[in-house]
Amino acid sequence: MSRYRGPRFKKIRRLGALPGLTSKTPRPKVVRELRKETRSKKSRTRLDQYRIRLKEKQKLRFHYGLTERQLLKYVGIARKAKGSTGQVLLQLLEMRLDNILFRLGMASTIPQARQLVNHRHVLVNGRIVDIPSYRCKPQDIITARDEQKSRTLIQNYLDSSPREELPKHLTLHPFQYKGLVNQIIDSKWVGLQINELRVVEYYSRQT
Repeated sequence: MSRYRGPRFKKIRRLGALPGLTSKTPRPKVVRELRKETRSKKSRTRLDQYRIRLKEKQKLRFHYGLTERQLLKYVGIARKAKGSTGQVLLQLLEMRLDNILFRLGMASTIPQARQLVNHRHVLVNGRIVDIPSYRCKPQDIITARDEQKSRTLIQNYLDSSPREELPKHLTLHPFQYKGLVNQIIDSKWVGLQINELRVVEYYSRQT
């Protein structure tokens, strides 16, 4: 399944706030439930549980801008690692280069951050990295490329991004167009209302 490129408001109306997908807020939409429940209580319970797991999985996928195959790959890596699979999964996704740029405010959304990386505007430890899924490590230094176009783009994003408290695992030096990864992210700083265990449950029932 390819990466989603359709209407973003449609997704956040159904899944809730997805700051990585878009920084805009849609107008509230009134939904009328006209359908009658004709299924048995047991089948309805099973459907409701599946729907909850699917919603949490979709929320994670659309926020980070992943394809189904990419997310499944991350779940496989998280299962093999030590610790809680759900927390390890969130850490893997949060340490992606495109997400780090978004967290630093160097891009307004994760798709914008991915475009910056793809167009070779970003350096990691002084070297150009053009892979958005690059996994950042503690002590990595992320900077804008030493060109006027790259710095202008990132400055525009810094100016337009809301001034929110940075997670403790990151440090931003805006006048130097530089960010520092201090440590692996703590799951409480993820900032996305999601039950990661439901995502793990979803894939455990698919494989």
